[in-house]
Amino acid sequence: MTDELDLDALAEQLADFAPPEKKTGRSAREERIIAGFEEIQRFVDEHGHAPRHGEERDIFERLYATRLDRLRAQEDCRAILAPLDRQGLLGPSAIAVMDDPANLDTDALLAELEGALGTPEITELRHVRTAEEKRAAEEIANRERCADFATFRPRFEQLQRDLDSGARITQPIRKDAGFLKTDIRTGEFFILGGQIAHVAEVGDTFKAPNGESDARLRVIYSNGTESNLLLRSLQRALYKDETSRRISEPSAGPLFVREEPSPFSSEPQEDDLASGTIYVLRSKSEHPLVAANREVLHKIGVTGGDVQKRIANAKLDATFLLADVEVVATYTLYNINRTKLENLIHRVFEPARLNIEIKDRFGNPVTPREWFLVPRFVIDDVVDRIKDGTISNYFYDVSHASLVETRPTNPKQT
Repeated sequence: MTDELDLDALAEQLADFAPPEKKTGRSAREERIIAGFEEIQRFVDEHGHAPRHGEERDIFERLYATRLDRLRAQEDCRAILAPLDRQGLLGPSAIAVMDDPANLDTDALLAELEGALGTPEITELRHVRTAEEKRAAEEIANRERCADFATFRPRFEQLQRDLDSGARITQPIRKDAGFLKTDIRTGEFFILGGQIAHVAEVGDTFKAPNGESDARLRVIYSNGTESNLLLRSLQRALYKDETSRRISEPSAGPLFVREEPSPFSSEPQEDDLASGTIYVLRSKSEHPLVAANREVLHKIGVTGGDVQKRIANAKLDATFLLADVEVVATYTLYNINRTKLENLIHRVFEPARLNIEIKDRFGNPVTPREWFLVPRFVIDDVVDRIKDGTISNYFYDVSHASLVETRPTNPKQT
């Protein structure tokens, strides 16, 4: 007698050989929405509550809170995420009262949200990282909240006071300007991604797989977070950020970062920061007043960029008297506040300032303020006096076309 056929058991055995059931395909945008929501869910699992707004909150919690607000507000997002909402984050009862949007870090939030909810390329694959993304991950290096930020806060506050007073200056970071790994040292401050980054610690040097030396850093950020990225990763991030800047050491006085070497030294030391250039120009204008005084009429300014680029469109710029100019002299600056220096030079030559009004390209009257009736040798004298720190003892005498000393630079005791 044959055994009775058990159809249920047979079906169960055959199921093991059945082709897998095809899952409904998702668009790239849906994949990103789900991935962003899963990050929020992990936050809730870890902290026991939904992310909240507020200045006192961690920046990442605030980012998650804003992302969640956007997901709740979009009906298509709620429809995609409803089957996955095991924590009830999308329901009306879970929606907290939002803070005033003015309290949010708008730029950071928008950038984050564009990454979370933006439309990626159709060829982008979930869970497949490009080489660029891997490098970015290393540069971020799992940034997290700085537990002892209270010990660093006074440093950031003092730094801001130094910047406000001009005791410190910021300098753009350019790869072609010779910014090296050795410029990243313990105690240095940089501006990266809109945040001030403080190199709190530099670990032991080791050889990277490519044979170059590297080190692990502890970097504290002004928003209360920190990371332990590699030295070369910080260097690469500073290069990639077009707005990154290095912050100088504090100055001993209101103008110079330090007394030695001088800010005009032809042989700057290793730690010096190139701050810009004083330029002295002569106009080629045929304006009668300009032509009559051409040899002693000079425009004196300070720029942080290339002088030739600065004067490239001089004939279209009323501040250049709507005429081409020639460069008479330049002086490279080191460790100096450009704005304070320019104001000082203009104050010294104020009695010789040219009083002229011209019409710009649109017929509007313009009074250029950086042209002075002063001989070239006097400009050299002023630079020398700034260089040795004695400029406060001199004034420009228009009648004699020379600097006049107001008091001895080293008065003798009587």
